Amino acid sequence: MSLLAVDVGGLTLKNPVLTASGCFGYGLEYDDFYDVAELGGICSKGLSLHPRAGNPPERICETPAGMLNAIGLANVGVEAFCKDKLPILRERGVTVVANIFASSVADFVAITERLNRETGVAAIELNVSCPNVTEGGIEFGKDARMAGEVTRAVRAATELPVWVKMSPEAGNIVAVARACEEAGADAITAINTIRGMSIDVEQSKLRLANRMGGFSGPALRPIALRIVWEIAAAVSIPVIAIGGISTTRDALEFLLAGARAVQVGTANFVDPSAAKRVLDGLREYCESKRIDVKSLIGSAR
Repeated sequence: MSLLAVDVGGLTLKNPVLTASGCFGYGLEYDDFYDVAELGGICSKGLSLHPRAGNPPERICETPAGMLNAIGLANVGVEAFCKDKLPILRERGVTVVANIFASSVADFVAITERLNRETGVAAIELNVSCPNVTEGGIEFGKDARMAGEVTRAVRAATELPVWVKMSPEAGNIVAVARACEEAGADAITAINTIRGMSIDVEQSKLRLANRMGGFSGPALRPIALRIVWEIAAAVSIPVIAIGGISTTRDALEFLLAGARAVQVGTANFVDPSAAKRVLDGLREYCESKRIDVKSLIGSAR
């Protein structure tokens, strides 16, 4: 596995393949398919300070080359995660990146402080695609100043590596990434979903109860690749790629563009073993070429 080991902001991963938050539950749901400890890591379902039921159905629908979801960030809450999920993951040797979200800086810090009391969390990933209730409902991730503010607050509250997940709807996503780097982020993850919608023409109604949902899947990949390319050129910290990755070739594109690691998301709904397939293919590729995966990073630039 040494051929595949990568360093992401001071955290050494056994390989560069992770699963994306919201697309892999808490990792335990995939026991019937493979040992998720083989992966570089898993990003937990987004964790809030308190349990959250999410949106009413319909909450998900398929689109050409993609998917829309309006799950509404349903989750068990950070306390239940720490008591019921994390101990099992820790025992199994899974590298856990805790994805967290909140509507205020104070709540981001409170979730972080709760995670600090546990062992088995390798890094914290900030979902900044959430409205800041203290500043008129503007998304943290759309504003460089606010994204920097929440990053700085979490950075001061923990010694764990801090990753910040970019909103692709930011007016200047490169400026947001730079602000997070300046505020102490150890890595940037890019990208989150893009808002979209779908209408059932037979019933003349919207297919999601929430009207709009986050668009993900293969159709998103060229956009994600472009953004990863731009951010990798603008920051000195590692970039972790997300967006339509379902095959080894997809993962290689992002690594060649400058990503240090990749996250497999929507593909897990199509094939529960998708991340494992990507990992196996990447290992075979490096062995056949007799190269270290690190030599691929940014080599297309």
